[in-house]
Amino acid sequence: MNQLATSEWDVIVLGAGAAGLHCASLAAARGRRVLVIDHANKAGKKILMSGGGRCNFTNYYIEPSCYLSQNPHFCKSALSRYTQWDFIALVDKYGVAYHEKKLGQLFCDGKSSDILNVLLQECEQQGVHIQLKESIKQITPLPIAASQNMDSAGQESDTRWHIVTDQGHYHCQSVVVATGGPSIPTLGATGFGYELAQQYGHKVIEPRAALVPLTISDHWKSVCSALSGTSVPVTVSNNRQDFVEDMLFTHRGLSGPAILQISSYWSEGESIFIDLLPQLDVAAELRREQHGRPKIQLKTWLAEHTTQRFADIWLETSPLAALMSDSLASFNGEQMDEIAAALHRWSIKPSGTEGYRTAEVVLGGVDTAELSSKSMESKRQPGLFFIGEVVDVTGHLGGFNFQWAWSSAAAAAENL
Repeated sequence: MNQLATSEWDVIVLGAGAAGLHCASLAAARGRRVLVIDHANKAGKKILMSGGGRCNFTNYYIEPSCYLSQNPHFCKSALSRYTQWDFIALVDKYGVAYHEKKLGQLFCDGKSSDILNVLLQECEQQGVHIQLKESIKQITPLPIAASQNMDSAGQESDTRWHIVTDQGHYHCQSVVVATGGPSIPTLGATGFGYELAQQYGHKVIEPRAALVPLTISDHWKSVCSALSGTSVPVTVSNNRQDFVEDMLFTHRGLSGPAILQISSYWSEGESIFIDLLPQLDVAAELRREQHGRPKIQLKTWLAEHTTQRFADIWLETSPLAALMSDSLASFNGEQMDEIAAALHRWSIKPSGTEGYRTAEVVLGGVDTAELSSKSMESKRQPGLFFIGEVVDVTGHLGGFNFQWAWSSAAAAAENL
């Protein structure tokens, strides 16, 4: 039994991740007594492993259009009231060095722990108590009449909640669910937040892995495996979205930023289209080269724009296999257009994703229709708030999901 076995709090935050810690410190700064509870043995585990250990903590170019949700307008309020500039100012306050990697993505010069330390120091300065290695057993809302009781000092209390853990009993006015989603279960991630939401009548949009590598099981799998570790700049698209980024071949299929991005927009059974030479007009280039270097083979020409290994392996399995050793001089206009089409619109049908094991985030979550976009409070259960990844708001790769954590946390903290 811990020292807080029975205690009164204004706010109890469930989850010591990015959203939970930020919300806790901001609420405490407003004079609230705040307790954070997490079943993990360490706070901010997902922060520590993010961005390859350097934490892509926000993006210069935050826009609502970079978020997916059943209600694409829901994120606008929180993002506009606590912006990337607000969090950057907090990072600057602690002297954390950072840089823009590309496309507005901000990474620590040092380690991800720099960002976690900012959050923990803010919590410490504001008097937030963080209780780790503690599991929730029961959360019960108190009837209004029962909640109008007296606290230990004999003052009237408006306690609304009774929380039972494996270490004690707590009472509080507000509960903030910042438990995240089930992505990367090795870090202890669970669907607890969804279960809690459903317990109080909330609809949960079916969660699925997002920002996740795609698996290939047809004849292209051997190509992906043979090219494992090879990265190429591409444009990947479907009928709804396109991304210009690097793609990485893996033993199981395709990964890299471009693939992670499109995975959030991909549906099972659907093909994606990959432009392997997005910076080149292949048809025009082949015609030009046919006059200047007519004897060069197609595979040699492609190797000059990619790598010899890529050209040999990819062409062997592609519809262009019969042409790969032919010289450019032998091609007519129709064949050159065929080559251009194959390289600019490689059609591939993924068999699935690598799932929560490697997913950076989750699509879906607590339905935003039953939450206030201003406060993140439940419309069904007063005093119950949902923030961060547990909500049906999912950002693009590149710091957008961390910004949603910061912004939704701030929205809740203002109303606790």
